[in-house]
Amino acid sequence: MNVESSMCASSGHEMLWDRLDWPRHQRHVRRLQARIVKATQEGRWNKVKALQWLLTHSFSGKALAVKRVTENKGKRTPGVDQIIWRTPKAKLKAIETLKRRGYRPQPLRRVYIPKANGKQRPLGIPTMKDRAMQALYLLGLEPIAETTAAPNSYGFRPKRSTADAIQQCFIVLARRNAAEWILEGDIKGCFDHISHDWMLRHVRMDKRILQKWLKSGYVDNRTLYPTDEGTPQGGIISPTLANLTLDGLEALLHQRLPKWRIVDGKRTRTKFNVVRYADDFIVTGFSKEVLETKVRPIVEQFLQERGLVLSPEKTCITHIETGFDFLGQNIRAYDGKMLIKPSKKNVKAFLEKVRGLIRANKSASQLNLIGLLNPVIRGWATYHQQVAASQVFGRADFEIWRRLWQWARRRHHGKSLGWIRKRYFHCPGKTAWTFAAPTNGRTKDGKTVWLRLALARHFRFRRHVKIRAEANPFDGRWSEYFSARERRKEFLAPRSWVWE
Repeated sequence: MNVESSMCASSGHEMLWDRLDWPRHQRHVRRLQARIVKATQEGRWNKVKALQWLLTHSFSGKALAVKRVTENKGKRTPGVDQIIWRTPKAKLKAIETLKRRGYRPQPLRRVYIPKANGKQRPLGIPTMKDRAMQALYLLGLEPIAETTAAPNSYGFRPKRSTADAIQQCFIVLARRNAAEWILEGDIKGCFDHISHDWMLRHVRMDKRILQKWLKSGYVDNRTLYPTDEGTPQGGIISPTLANLTLDGLEALLHQRLPKWRIVDGKRTRTKFNVVRYADDFIVTGFSKEVLETKVRPIVEQFLQERGLVLSPEKTCITHIETGFDFLGQNIRAYDGKMLIKPSKKNVKAFLEKVRGLIRANKSASQLNLIGLLNPVIRGWATYHQQVAASQVFGRADFEIWRRLWQWARRRHHGKSLGWIRKRYFHCPGKTAWTFAAPTNGRTKDGKTVWLRLALARHFRFRRHVKIRAEANPFDGRWSEYFSARERRKEFLAPRSWVWE
C-alpha cells in the first residue's frame, strides 16, 4: 500500500511523518510547476488554471505546504487560534484539512515590530492552517510570477538576492557615459494599501480563495477590524502578490519613454534603467528635469491604478556624485569612478548590534561570546563582500577589538595588561591579537581545538555574478544553469573559524 492510500485507510494506523517520500513529492510538484511555466509562456491560461487545480488538490502539494510552514522560522508563532502543529500526528492530520470546499480563513493576529525610524511596522500573522493554504496555492502561483516577472526585479524571488540588485546597479551606473541622475523611489505602505480590486482582476489564481484571504480581517487588542485594502505583511503569499502588483513598471517606462535622443546632432541612448527590490526601486536618467517631469508622473500613475503612492519623505532625485543608499550599500561616483561601499547607516547598525551583544554578556565565557558574535560578523561581512568594503571592514574589526579589550579588562581589574592579553588574545600563525578560546575538542594528535573570532577583513572582495534576467528556476531548461550557480556558491563558502 502506498503512502497516500495508507493515510486514508480505515484501520486508523498513523504513519510516521518522516516516512513520507519527500523526493518523490517534490518531483511531482516540480513537474506540474514546469507545465504551468510552459502553458504561461504559450498564453494558454485555461491550461494554467487546470494545472493549478491539479497541484492544489494533490497530496504532494499539500504535504509540501505543511512541511514548509512547520519547518520555517515562524513555526512556533501561532495565529488567533493559538494552535501550532508540532507533532508528526498533527502534521499528518493537517494535510487532510487542506481542502478548498468549505474553507474559511480566520482573522489575522496583528503584531507590531519596531522600524529603523522609530515607527511600528504592523504584521498580520495567519493561523497555521491559513499559512499552509497560502503555501499550497503559492506552489501554483509562483511559476506564473517568475515567468511574467520584470527582468530587473530581485526582491522576494527564488534564486535572487540583494547582491543581484546591487550588481545590476553597478552595471548600469559604472559604465562609460552612464546615467548620472537617479530617481530613488519608495512606496508608502506598499503591503498595506494595494488595491483588492486590482489584485482580484489581475492575479491569476483561484479568485474565491484570494478574496477570502484579502477580506479575512485582523484582530488587534481583542478587537476585530475589517481589511478593505492591502495584503498583510507576515503572510507567505504576500510578497509574491506584491511583486505581481509592481511588475509592469519597467515595461511601461520603456514603452512610454524614448530610447534615443539627439545631442549635438548625434543620436545617443536616453539611459533609462530600472532596478527594483520589493517596494524599493531606482530609475536612472540623463537629466534631473526628465526624471522629474516625465518619469515620476508615469510612476505615480502606475501606482495610483494599484492604490499606491510614492513616499514623499523617501522619494528623491540624486546625482551620482552625491551618492545614494540602496539595500544597505552606498553607491557614489568619486572623480568619475563609481564605487559601492557599505552605507554609514548599515555600519552603525551592525556595530550597535555587536556592542549590544558584548554589553549583554559581560559575565559570559569567552567561548560563548565568540559563538554569539561569529554568526553576526560572518553574516554582515558576507553581505558586503562583493563591494569595496576593505577599509570599512578594517575599521569595524578595530572597533570590535576595542570593545572586546574593554570587556576583558573589566573582568580582571587586578591583572596586568600583559596577563590579560595572554589570557584572551592569541597568535595563530602570523596573526597577532586574535580573540580565541579553547574548546573541548581534540585533534587526532591530541592538540587543543580553538575557536577564534571571525574578522571582517578576512572576507576578501569577491565580485558577485549576477543572475541572468530570463533565468526561471521553475523551467527545466534552466536546471543546469542553477546547478552550476549552486556549485560555485558551495565552492566559495566561508572559511572555518576553528583553529587547531
